[in-house]
Amino acid sequence: MRNRFDEQLEKLNAELITMGALCEQAITIAINALLYGNDDDKVQFNKVHETEREIDQKERDIENLCMRLLLQQQPVAGDLRKISSALKMISDMERIGDQASDISDITMHIRFENLRSKVHISDMAAAAIKMVTDSIDSFVKKDLELAKAVAAYDDVVDRLFIKVKDELLILIKDGDVSCLDLLMIAKYLERIGDHAVNIAEWVQYSITGQKLL
Repeated sequence: MRNRFDEQLEKLNAELITMGALCEQAITIAINALLYGNDDDKVQFNKVHETEREIDQKERDIENLCMRLLLQQQPVAGDLRKISSALKMISDMERIGDQASDISDITMHIRFENLRSKVHISDMAAAAIKMVTDSIDSFVKKDLELAKAVAAYDDVVDRLFIKVKDELLILIKDGDVSCLDLLMIAKYLERIGDHAVNIAEWVQYSITGQKLL
């Protein structure tokens, strides 16, 4: 019985890794379309939205798996915390997919090439993706220190958001109103970082029984 339960927990880990990878993929495609836009923008747009649908389906699959584990195995203590944490985490991952899709929607209507050297959007995107990756890894590896590092790294994303905002405000004052769209993208990236922190907090809860970092 326990062997079967352990197998299902391993499946849960694998599904979470897959969902996390889909989130990273959606963000990366959306940001690359922004930074290096070309005639394939529509293709990239469709890829992001297709990936978002995969994320939504993966959320449903993991939710169903967790409910089966709760009903059939009636886990307690650490196992119960792990499953309940996974249910919370997939909600944040689903929101990350939504925000990648929102970035893609905006990217279809702006051109960023001339601003690439003036605005640190790519640095901010890389930092947000790192947070998402590390937050999922911390859950799978039961790595409390990595979860804490994700929460601390949010300061990096926040500082980059302030930097990008200041850069864009200068450009807006110079008459480039399209920068308002870029400011919205930066805000979505900041929110992605916030969701990664939420995931990291649930990792801590699953390990220690305490959510506050």
